[in-house]
Amino acid sequence: MFGKLITLNFLLLATAGLVNQDQIRVIEYLLEENRVLREMLGKKRPRFTDRQRRRLAAKAKLVGRAVLNEIATIVTPDTLLRWHRQLIAMKWDYSSRRGQGRPRIMQTIRRLVVRFALENRSWGYTKIKDALAHVGHDISRETIASILRESGIEPAPERSKKTTWKEFLEAHWSTMTAADFFTVEVWTWRGLVTLYVLFFMDLATRRVYLGGITTNPNTQWMMQIAKNVTDPFDGFLLDKQYLIIDRDTKYCDAFVNLLEGSGTTVVLLPARSPNLNAHAERFVRTIKEECTSRLIFFGDRSVYRAVDQFIEFYNRERFHQGMGNELLTPAPSAATMNGELLCQQRLGGLLRYYSRQAA
Repeated sequence: MFGKLITLNFLLLATAGLVNQDQIRVIEYLLEENRVLREMLGKKRPRFTDRQRRRLAAKAKLVGRAVLNEIATIVTPDTLLRWHRQLIAMKWDYSSRRGQGRPRIMQTIRRLVVRFALENRSWGYTKIKDALAHVGHDISRETIASILRESGIEPAPERSKKTTWKEFLEAHWSTMTAADFFTVEVWTWRGLVTLYVLFFMDLATRRVYLGGITTNPNTQWMMQIAKNVTDPFDGFLLDKQYLIIDRDTKYCDAFVNLLEGSGTTVVLLPARSPNLNAHAERFVRTIKEECTSRLIFFGDRSVYRAVDQFIEFYNRERFHQGMGNELLTPAPSAATMNGELLCQQRLGGLLRYYSRQAA
């Protein structure tokens, strides 16, 4: 049950952009209703019409085999995907219809109809028809409706209610931030102790801000962090509308309430979906590979210094492949080769940045 709910949470976020408790309850109800109906059906094998097979196959292809293994119940994933292949073959088999009726629609037009519908969720049949006519294809509304139905695409009123995760991010990218924790082990007089590091990232610029480091990220500590990042003068979340966080219990209700009370909407990711917070996850991997895993820490201060120095390096002196191999903070390039080559070192030479002295 829990595994299925996690998978369905992921699917819902990918198609709707956000997950809330009401939606989760709806999913739980539908799962339970499905079980009841299957109990009523017993061992009797259900019979499907071609239209029902088409509807299931279209959705199954979008979901993929891995997820179907967890959620498919009426038929097996292999059956659903086989239906999909058969329906595609049937759709393009015109041998029994040659010489009668309207000529078949070219594959190019079908692709355009599907593309226009997916890229413009509020467009109905008429708008799609007008757009096709504008690029040289004149087909009827009925034909467009048939193509969308065969492709498993809902009519505009239903389509327009949904927002994909990609669309949500693109629409709000300049106001999006993310937060995440990672841990560092440090030797103290008490022995080996775990420190929790909380950081924030501006997704548009990739700039990172150190929220804090502690051995005990309790409610009081989290509330203070929330106050710091929403400070009206220099808070990191100023002018930012959304903060993406995972379901870590350290993000307590008091933390979330303080942020939302200051105008920042907290976007809660479904469980076990790190790819939806990929930039923050990538930073964790980077700082571990290039810094913390290459050092042995003795005392809290050594961790503070290393993390602070790495974030400064990351924001100002590190070239980022995902940003076109550029620095996050632009620096003037060498205008001449005559200047002396300079090397800025951090953490005893673990981090290095090269530049030329101005002539």
